Amino acid sequence: MSGVSMVGVTKMYGQVKALDHVSIDVCEGELLALLGPSGCGKTTLLRCVAGLERPDRGTVEIGDADMTAVPTRDRPIGMVFQSYALFPNLTVRQNIAFPLEVRHRPRTEVSARVDELLELVHLTSQADRYPKQISGGQAQRCALGRALAPNPQVLLLDEPLSALDALVRGRLRDEIRRIQQLVGITAIYVTHDQSEAMAIADRVAVMNAGRVEQIAAPADLYEMPATQFSAKFVGSRNAVELAVLDGKVGIPGSFHIDAPGGSNGHALAFFRPEDVQVSRGNTGPGMDARVELKVFLGATTRLHLVGEADGQPIAIFGDLPSRQARLIDEGEMVRVDVDPDHVHAFPI
Repeated sequence: MSGVSMVGVTKMYGQVKALDHVSIDVCEGELLALLGPSGCGKTTLLRCVAGLERPDRGTVEIGDADMTAVPTRDRPIGMVFQSYALFPNLTVRQNIAFPLEVRHRPRTEVSARVDELLELVHLTSQADRYPKQISGGQAQRCALGRALAPNPQVLLLDEPLSALDALVRGRLRDEIRRIQQLVGITAIYVTHDQSEAMAIADRVAVMNAGRVEQIAAPADLYEMPATQFSAKFVGSRNAVELAVLDGKVGIPGSFHIDAPGGSNGHALAFFRPEDVQVSRGNTGPGMDARVELKVFLGATTRLHLVGEADGQPIAIFGDLPSRQARLIDEGEMVRVDVDPDHVHAFPI
């Protein structure tokens, strides 16, 4: 087991800079999630670690060894792909055994290791079935077992759950985390799903346009976004453009905070929907707003609210417990308040 170090990794595709001097250290035994929208460079970075892409500049190290020019087959990695990539003509047992057999390991060693992994990924009862005879979740667990078979130092996972339905995705996400912690392997996990990244990772690296915007533990990233992009991408935050007056920015009657440095008359204020407080009637602190729409989400209900500040319309959304939101009607006027401690502002 080893850590991974990426230093100044840059990758061009023609005139497009897919990676722009990316530097990340992944600690030994850590699971790092690479999070970002499509085209941000996260999969390209993973492929550079895997050796499937060669950086134009920069280095990739695993442990103390420079792997930048080492072929994929000689890197101490295991990889799980989005498409499973199982051999359809091999059983679950044979798929997991394959990377050991091509390394000419003794038959007894292969059999013992496969039995161990079948138990680890909970596929013992499906061992003699073919990929077409098992579910998508079972196929992905088989792919995980195959990746772990040769005892790699680093496990790489490229959006492994995106092809699964929501219920299976949640269960398998927890299984991957359980197995990673049980084995103690260093892992890099690519996803565009923020809830998935926050649930599974020790740290999350938010990527945008080939660069790393922020690296932090999930709770720190959620509570303290360091950049405008991080604030927008993580937490489904409201983003409200507001005027800067006397060094302050805010919504009259709701919140006022110090304007961020570099503001030139306007700033963008971010706050999470669960930090929006809604009260009925026209009393109490806050901005007057009309409930334009209610969206039932199960335990919570999202209210789409429209108010006004300094003569300009302001549209925000707030999440309330569904039992509380049930008492509020669409079209009703309410008061909207936001805790200033939960507002983050960035210059435009």
